[in-house]
Amino acid sequence: MKDTYAYGELTELTETLLVTLYGYSPAEAKITAEVLVEADARNIPSHGVSRLDFYRGNLKGGFAKPRTEPEIVYETPSSLVVDGHDGVGPYIADFSVSRMLAKAEKQGSAFCSVRNSNHFGIAGFWAEKAAARDMIGLAFTNTRTCGIPTFGRERVLGTNPICAAIPCGSGIFMLDMATTTVAHGKVEVYDRRKKAMPSGWAVDDTGVVMHDATAFEKLFWANPQFGGHLYLGGEGEESGGHKGFGLGLLVELLCSGLSLGAASYDTFQTGKGSGITHFFGAIRMDLFGEASALKAHISGILDRIRNGAKAEGQDRIYIHGEKEAEARARALETGIILDEATCNMLESLCAEAGLTNR
Repeated sequence: MKDTYAYGELTELTETLLVTLYGYSPAEAKITAEVLVEADARNIPSHGVSRLDFYRGNLKGGFAKPRTEPEIVYETPSSLVVDGHDGVGPYIADFSVSRMLAKAEKQGSAFCSVRNSNHFGIAGFWAEKAAARDMIGLAFTNTRTCGIPTFGRERVLGTNPICAAIPCGSGIFMLDMATTTVAHGKVEVYDRRKKAMPSGWAVDDTGVVMHDATAFEKLFWANPQFGGHLYLGGEGEESGGHKGFGLGLLVELLCSGLSLGAASYDTFQTGKGSGITHFFGAIRMDLFGEASALKAHISGILDRIRNGAKAEGQDRIYIHGEKEAEARARALETGIILDEATCNMLESLCAEAGLTNR
């Protein structure tokens, strides 16, 4: 069984499968394949080609509708609101971000809210498009209900990731994180690999912490209302759980509130599209001075932190985004390694499509 792929090889295979089996247009397949393979290259398997199974489920459930064009429903010189009409998430995000960046380059900053979209992949993929143009990039999205609010028992919000990308002299500072302790895709990885979840990740329908990822997955899909992820800081307020909940709520209000779209608790309803909403932002660095000087100064701040005193037994302080960037460099050189479950899924899809996967 093949478990290592060159970047271009895995991208081409994923693109082919999306067109052949999923009914995606070539343009939808191209951007979706790129987003998924980028996640695997950066060692974020929760958002890599393993998502193909989830995407197919969305097709069968009627939540995603390929070959559907997004529409701008409101705009100003520095903003736009996009209705994705339940189309392909990465294609809708690409449509939205490219138009927002064009506005930001002219106006200095621009923002975009999106309704009726779908899963758009890793948020960092979209925020770094702004950073590559000497802009601060922002990318937020809601998700299906996953999270339990502080002092609550009911799942009402998503994992609601938040991402900011800031260009600097040494590359890009990239903070890309779920506002829950982990994204749901990471629980799925632990389920596939039969690993126990640490405390603070999830609770059952009575609020008791769970460690068995497989049992949690069964509960999660069997009970749409109770049992779910904890937000950053965990249970209650003593360790700051209310702060993580607040971040998740902020993302919800920016994404759903500003797009007039569905909140997480109204997503994935039978007979409707998924209803996922996004929020993007771009701010030109030169609004604050000469861009190269700003980037050099930011790099100096990061270097001071990076080179600070290390805890006992540690030899490095990682700045956000460094692990992913280094993993990507290794993957481009030696290939992308997929876990057994993902390899089996690809083998099955290739057989169904009549493709040879060597």
